[in-house]
Amino acid sequence: MEKSSTAPLLTRKEEEEGASSSFMRDAWVECKMLWYVAGPAVLTTVFQYSLSSVTQTFAGHIGTVELAAVGIQNLVITGIAFGIMMGMGSALETLCGQAYGAGKLDMLGIYMQRSWVILFVTGLLISLVYIFTAPILKLLGQNDEIADMAGKYSIWMIPELFGFAINFPIQKFLQAQSKVMAMAWMSFASLVLHVLLSWVFIMKLEMGLVGAAITLNFSWITLVLAQLAYILAGSCKEAWTGFSWLAFTNLAGFVRLSVASAVMLCLEYWNLMVMILLAGLLKSPEIAVGAATICMNVEAWCMMIPFGFTAAISVRVSNELGAGRARAAKFSVVIVVMMSVIIQSIIVLVLMITRKDFPVIFTENKLVMEEVSKLTLFLSATIILSSIQPVLSGVAIGAGWQTTVAYINIGCYYIVGLPTAFLLGFKFNFGLEGIWSGMITGIALQTLILIVITWRTDWQKEAKLSKERLLVWGSSSNVPAIGSELGEQQ
Repeated sequence: MEKSSTAPLLTRKEEEEGASSSFMRDAWVECKMLWYVAGPAVLTTVFQYSLSSVTQTFAGHIGTVELAAVGIQNLVITGIAFGIMMGMGSALETLCGQAYGAGKLDMLGIYMQRSWVILFVTGLLISLVYIFTAPILKLLGQNDEIADMAGKYSIWMIPELFGFAINFPIQKFLQAQSKVMAMAWMSFASLVLHVLLSWVFIMKLEMGLVGAAITLNFSWITLVLAQLAYILAGSCKEAWTGFSWLAFTNLAGFVRLSVASAVMLCLEYWNLMVMILLAGLLKSPEIAVGAATICMNVEAWCMMIPFGFTAAISVRVSNELGAGRARAAKFSVVIVVMMSVIIQSIIVLVLMITRKDFPVIFTENKLVMEEVSKLTLFLSATIILSSIQPVLSGVAIGAGWQTTVAYINIGCYYIVGLPTAFLLGFKFNFGLEGIWSGMITGIALQTLILIVITWRTDWQKEAKLSKERLLVWGSSSNVPAIGSELGEQQ
């Protein structure tokens, strides 16, 4: 009797050990595939974000007003442009990623060119915001001196706007093919050049914000030209077949997906922008805005790894859905969320330990440093939540859920988070800490909803929708429908 009761137990134990071993093996393989894209994507994001961060750091050593002006221009005005351009460009993550997974490489270059057309026209419209920055900021209640200085700086930064229009489609085009290491090297070279030029123009030649604008524009233009040269030199022969008039076909459908992507990401990015604007309405706006922009700067630095994972999971999910491998897409989501949470928890621990020391990197003003130290707890909570949220946004982009997530963002950020921030910050007089607490409420709610949606997703159904999407977005009046051959085989 003993033998018969023990044997099944041992068998179950062996099965459990085998299942555990299989999971660890599959997780290790998935980690390597994710880091193959995420590693260079993290570096690319760090290097490209550092361009404006370096400029803001140099501006902080010019003066407090200059720091606030560059900070509010960078996070509000450039934030509007960056959010729209990156959002509209992220439509390529869905289309290029799923086309690549389905083996339709010839359409990637066409998609990128369509995105260039759309983003260039969008840039022309957004340039009006750059031109009228000063009156817009004053209308929103910002300090006149800060608004006027930010307005001048904003006009000088218009060339950067069109750099975004070319850069983001290139990024998504190369990411879909996992050609991210070249972008990382080019971004690194651009950053090194930018640091040197910023030191010369801002510190040595004492050109102030004019020097800051010259160096930042030049660095972005140099980066964009380098990436274009990389593509045109033949590094993506199957995906890039030259400029084509097909870039001007099927634009209406492409615009719809681009706008949905932009709305989704802009509502997330502008949530932080609103916090900066509300900080400008508090007493001592120079201190509040300066502290808030430094914290946002630190958060953006800390978010480089999740943003890299966002790119990686978008590529993995879109590629796997395009290839019809639903289970692999789901497994990839689980692994990337686990990695992001672990890494961000370590970063938060470091921030809490150094909360009285790290503000000196950005400013010499003691009052601003003290305010930043007080805000570190709120900053840490945001980073922990954001270890999951951007990754799930990447899943949404890879799967093509942009419209759904846009509605979620409206509810969480602007119906729940923003009113809560206003009440806590102004009605109950908790100041910047209250404003940030309200924003955290919106982020927490959004993260929870995205977790539930991702967990309950029917990935087999998403794989079928991916094939249908290729039929819709890949067709035009002059070319065969993308995926028609695949559809016939079905």
